[in-house]
Parts: sequence; C-alpha cells; structure tokens
Amino acid sequence: MSHSVALPDGFTITDDKSRLDLDLIHRFLSEESYWATGRPRALMERSIAHSITLGAYAPNGSQVGFASILSDHAIFARLSNVFVLADWRGHKLGGALVRTALEHPELSTVSHWSLNTRDAHGLYAKFGFVATQPGPAAMELRRRPA
Repeated sequence: MSHSVALPDGFTITDDKSRLDLDLIHRFLSEESYWATGRPRALMERSIAHSITLGAYAPNGSQVGFASILSDHAIFARLSNVFVLADWRGHKLGGALVRTALEHPELSTVSHWSLNTRDAHGLYAKFGFVATQPGPAAMELRRRPA
C-alpha cells in the first residue's frame, strides 16, 4: 500500500513508484544535479527499484520533485537525490519531501539518518540534521525511534 501526503495548494507527495516520471528524474539527475552528472539510466533505475522513493506532484499531476531513501527499514536510512524542478521552487516542496521521508511509516524505527549536501545545509538543519565535518559534506540526524 502506498503512502501519500496531501500538501497545500493541491500538491501531493507519494511513494507510489508507478507514478514516477523516470525520464524526468534521469534528465535532472544526469544533466542538472552536481551529484549524479552523467549517471547512466540503468543505474538510476536499479537504485529506484531498491529504494523507497518519493515523488512530488503538482496539482495537474505532473512530477515536480523527487527524493530517494536507502534503508535497512530498522535502524539506518540515507536520504539522497532530493530535488525540486527550478520552475516549482518556492512552494516549500523540498522541505515537504524531507518531512515526508522522516515521517514515512516504514521508517518509524529508524534512529540514524544521513545525507550529503553541498548547498542545502540550511534546509536539512531545520529537521535536526547537523554537519559531521566542516564544509560541504555529510550531515546526520539521530533520533529516538517511534
């Protein structure tokens, strides 16, 4: 059963993989992101198949954002590939993707979250992530499981 969150103004975030626009995700990751430039589509598809994924959708149903979570579903989770398309920034979708990941029902016992970022420390800090070393690198969140 998929997990969905209704957001203000008709936006939605869901983990329903059947709704993912793989062309859009691959184009953004391989051409626009700094962390996955040139990544082959086959690798992206394999990663999606083995991760919890979140798609952010505009009121018209088009995909406008994405995040993936690699986890053991018990103790550890790594948040990655978080993006919102440029035309849709300003709707607080990045924060909504992070919140939806952290509140995902399959990950309620996860106590150790990690991620890497070069430019979004402020976003992740709002959710309790702290830098584990100076500069643009790893961040962690440790919390008590639900």
